[in-house]
Amino acid sequence: MTLTQEPAPAKAPPKQRRIGSVEILAALLVVVVLFRGPITRSLSTPVLQTWLTVFVSVMTQAMPFLVLGVVLSAIIAVFVPPSFFARALPSHPALAVPAAGIAGVVLPGCECASVPVAGALVRRGVTPAAAFAFLLASPAVNPIVLVSTAVAFPGQPRVVIARAVTSLVVACLMGWLWQAFGKGIWLRMPSRAHLDGMAKWPAFWASVRHDVLHAGGFLVIGAASAAVIAVVVPKSWLTNLAANAVVAIVVLGLLAVLLSICSEADAFVAASLTQFSMTARLAFMVVGPMIDLKLFAMQAGIFGRSFALRFAPATFVLAIGVSAVLGPVLL
Repeated sequence: MTLTQEPAPAKAPPKQRRIGSVEILAALLVVVVLFRGPITRSLSTPVLQTWLTVFVSVMTQAMPFLVLGVVLSAIIAVFVPPSFFARALPSHPALAVPAAGIAGVVLPGCECASVPVAGALVRRGVTPAAAFAFLLASPAVNPIVLVSTAVAFPGQPRVVIARAVTSLVVACLMGWLWQAFGKGIWLRMPSRAHLDGMAKWPAFWASVRHDVLHAGGFLVIGAASAAVIAVVVPKSWLTNLAANAVVAIVVLGLLAVLLSICSEADAFVAASLTQFSMTARLAFMVVGPMIDLKLFAMQAGIFGRSFALRFAPATFVLAIGVSAVLGPVLL
């Protein structure tokens, strides 16, 4: 009888050493120490000082409200049963859209808070059209924003009314447009499978950690882009463009997108742009809370790039058009 020798088990390939965040941080610290002199001199230049001021300002304004939105999102995802939304909103999507837009009054936060909350609403079964109406209306019609607008434009209550009405109209129209023409394949919602089977409080903190890292990274990208634009665009251009009424509305709408100012502060910037018409400044206050650089980045991160590439341009065009029509009537 011939004995067959069993083949020796194959050796496992050696594990490759992966570079992690600790190694990257250590390398950055070494670079900073070695090039401390050039880095210090570059940070002292006026252009970079302006960039840092804008970047830190956007992050400082937005981060508390982003955290607020993430916490509300986690509460909705973990503690609020899906049946609540079925009872709270009208069953017909066409009626749910304005109801969700008006509900934005109850959230005392800015656009950074509304994005993760809207994502949580969609995940909990709310029709996307209603969630998007909430996303657009909440940053512009909540009490904090309306009070700040009244303070920025003292003795001009029409400005507050015009901002609230125009923003609600745009939010509802966008919700109805999505209901009529939007497609589910354009939405890429992040999975919450990692929360399944977890107790409520561990699931809550896991959701908070996930969304802070996810949305916060896109917020940093948007804030950095806004700071670059603020440094590159010459202020003298604005004075020359304000002479044409139609061009002025589009220019201030684009400026709102590029500057990415928090909705609690944008009324004060609009009030300072005295060379522009009130309708153009209304467009600035309507567009900014609905779509800007950081919002586009956050919407792409939460709902997917296909959604953001369609939703953001449509929102901008509709906000400009409605502001141009309602501005002369309400102001």
